[in-house]
Amino acid sequence: MTDRQGIFAGDDPFAITRAWLAEATRTEPNDPDAIALATVDPEGLPNVRMVLLREIEADAFVFYTNYDSAKGAEISATGKAAFVLHWKTLRRQVRVRGVTEREDGVKADAYFASRALQSRLGAWASRQSRPLESRRSLMAEVALVTAQKGVSPDRPPFWGGVRLRPLEIEFWADGAFRLHDRFRWRRDNVDGAWEVVRLYP
Repeated sequence: MTDRQGIFAGDDPFAITRAWLAEATRTEPNDPDAIALATVDPEGLPNVRMVLLREIEADAFVFYTNYDSAKGAEISATGKAAFVLHWKTLRRQVRVRGVTEREDGVKADAYFASRALQSRLGAWASRQSRPLESRRSLMAEVALVTAQKGVSPDRPPFWGGVRLRPLEIEFWADGAFRLHDRFRWRRDNVDGAWEVVRLYP
């Protein structure tokens, strides 16, 4: 694509995303790695919520969650998800759609161990997305887990990573008079070659 220059230049969409995220890390006041993650329930009704993108691999994006949560169950049922990274300070966004797989091995163990102790204990205590009687009940569960697990809790079997392998990535940047720049990278399967096209704003 001859006119794909500047911030859009390059042959690797993951490298472009890393570069944009690195730039956003210097400008965004909070959580530049926050993504709005979309899934679909069994009735086909969409769900969206904010989570943190924790790694951009060579060919995938990784975030972590409770597998028994609403998003975990919906991802397990469909094997698909989508998200958007949006940086207000840069006036840019990256949209991603693709297929998912679990990351529940050594890498998930290492990431869990790197989290604050309170976050690790909270992962054990929270029955994410389920009804909660009161804040007091939650804190009582945290205290019970703390007594049981101590200061070095292992990773819960119901908690781990989700790797999203994209079939589509779109880079968007604000343009004057709402004539934005948009480039869509698309491939037929996770091993396929990317096709890049410019889209109307």
